[in-house]
Amino acid sequence: MELYETIAARRSIRKYKEDPVPRETLDRVLEAARLAPSWCNRQCHRYIVVSDPETRKTLGELIDNPSVECYEKAPYALVLCAEPSDSGFNAGKEYYLVDCGISMEHLVLAAAAEGLGTCWVGYFPENPVRNLLGIPREVKVVAITPLGVGTMPERAAKRLFFGAFLRHPNN
Repeated sequence: MELYETIAARRSIRKYKEDPVPRETLDRVLEAARLAPSWCNRQCHRYIVVSDPETRKTLGELIDNPSVECYEKAPYALVLCAEPSDSGFNAGKEYYLVDCGISMEHLVLAAAAEGLGTCWVGYFPENPVRNLLGIPREVKVVAITPLGVGTMPERAAKRLFFGAFLRHPNN
């Protein structure tokens, strides 16, 4: 799929089929995330691939967003973590969040290009997820997504018209 078509076609998928996803496809999606730019190329982002059905189900129960069914049916849950010490801090901003955002965007676009669904979740109880997956205290849990063959929503969410973006007064 061409880049702009992929961007336009990508959706947050909340319903999945139980179809398997080949390991080679998962590897390509993770490679796209790994190639994301980051602060001084320090690559603070780390992904945990959860394939065990019981662990995915428990993860879905902890998150309850988008729904536990997503984590039961999609063959993978991807948990994006960061080591903040591997990123920058400047002017009161912690750049590990930017680094992770770029990496996750690469991941969801690569998944869409592969015909797979994702649903980027950033709101969840971090400590229960950390405990479930044995994530060290110094590592931040940033985002989670199911990954699998989704059932496409019938229509796209409405977006702002391009003219709604701010423009420089001289343009």
